[in-house]
Amino acid sequence: MTNVKIERLNHTFMEEISQILMTEIKDEDIKFVTVTGVDITNDLSYAKVYVTVLNAEKKDSTLKALNKASHFIRGKLSEKVEIRHTPELKFLYDESIEYGENIETIIEKIHSDETK
Repeated sequence: MTNVKIERLNHTFMEEISQILMTEIKDEDIKFVTVTGVDITNDLSYAKVYVTVLNAEKKDSTLKALNKASHFIRGKLSEKVEIRHTPELKFLYDESIEYGENIETIIEKIHSDETK
């Protein structure tokens, strides 16, 4: 059973980090980033923040810029979310969307082969 408090914090962190990225960050490398999920450890010491980017070619540079700005984002997050210890943030690229698109392409190919 998942911890309700952790699930609530995951959702709150996802919303607040998205808001911080839209309003507080001025770095052009971090523009057009979508936060798709947050996974906080049970001891609240680390949080994996899953993101996607609009331009796939800039994925690596965007992740570097996000991880570089993680201390700033963590500071802003601690101002917005009342929690004793704000977890360290680690930004990771969410590959589930690409995986889903790949599965969808395979299914479409199977259907087109069946109609022939």
